[in-house]
Amino acid sequence: MIEAANRLQTVEEYYFSKKLREVNFLIASGKPIINLGIGSPDLQPPQRVIDAIKEGLLDPNAHKYQSYQGLPELREAITEFYKAHFSVSLSASTEVLPLMGSKEGIMHISMAYLNEGDGVLIPNPGYPTYQSVTKLVGAKPVFYELDAANNWLPDFEALERLDLSRVKLMWVNYPHMPTGAQSNTHLFEELVAFAKRHNILIVNDNPYSFILNDAPKSILSVAGAKDVCLELNSLSKTFNMSGWRVGMVVGNSEHINNILKVKSNMDSGMFYGIQKGAIEALRCSSMWFVTLNSVYKQRRDLVWKLADALNCTYDKNATGLFVWAKLPASEKAEAFIDLVLKNNHIFITPGTIFGSKGEGYIRFSLCASNDVLEEAITRVK
Repeated sequence: MIEAANRLQTVEEYYFSKKLREVNFLIASGKPIINLGIGSPDLQPPQRVIDAIKEGLLDPNAHKYQSYQGLPELREAITEFYKAHFSVSLSASTEVLPLMGSKEGIMHISMAYLNEGDGVLIPNPGYPTYQSVTKLVGAKPVFYELDAANNWLPDFEALERLDLSRVKLMWVNYPHMPTGAQSNTHLFEELVAFAKRHNILIVNDNPYSFILNDAPKSILSVAGAKDVCLELNSLSKTFNMSGWRVGMVVGNSEHINNILKVKSNMDSGMFYGIQKGAIEALRCSSMWFVTLNSVYKQRRDLVWKLADALNCTYDKNATGLFVWAKLPASEKAEAFIDLVLKNNHIFITPGTIFGSKGEGYIRFSLCASNDVLEEAITRVK
């Protein structure tokens, strides 16, 4: 046998990749599984977006290699979107790089900036990909803890006590996944000041700004942020386009050029029709968000009832595509969700996959219809 690279010994297969095989096996065995684990929107994108990709298929240029930097009109649509919704001015030619989903951006940024042994500040709890990519490139995770007592925001006094001598990159994610905690301008100002004190590049991963959130924010709206910050964003949740794989990274031209050096060696451009659809999505009116959130509000109300039925507690001020719920005292997350899967045929995500600070919590997805959620409530009751 040819041995795999040593880097694979530092990571495991992604949790959902493994767990969904188990869930799919149960479904194939005839079990009526309700999946509230994964945040894959079940709603349709705007019709104008679907029409645009269909029209794009007929364009003579659709089947050719595309620019590594995306269509100029896509980059312009991204700048218009950031100006309209975040009051952030960007140069379409130098400060925007479309991505095939923001997840690939995590790898591209890490490859562009991290050397072996560099430290990376990673939130606990937080998106598991931050840690796995850090390990894959040979860098070292340095976890900073978030907890409910501090509204799941960074504790800057605790950050300053860490050994930051090798730290080069910091991942932040607000609105926060999995907890739904919201950012504020003061937090972003503190992050920018922290980054400048320690010469750290901060990346805000920002795909949840428009889900059940009346005040979308970008870290780049803070004075001086472009010097030390990048921001990732995505169309997956905002426009129900997770399978399309459309995201972006925005920031100053030097950072964007460094990331482009990696990206241009990794792919040959995004499919033309998808780019045309993305342009239409970014130019949707505010009524799209109102309509989308009216659906998610109804669903969240039902998920709260389901959490009540499971004797869990939750924060009604949280935002985003999930409900982060605290289990009854002494309950362990993975044992709890396995029991619910076995007894009630409902799959819920255990908080532990997001880090040790997720123990005692579970995460419900809002990506299920009202009828499905009502059925889940009935099963538990």
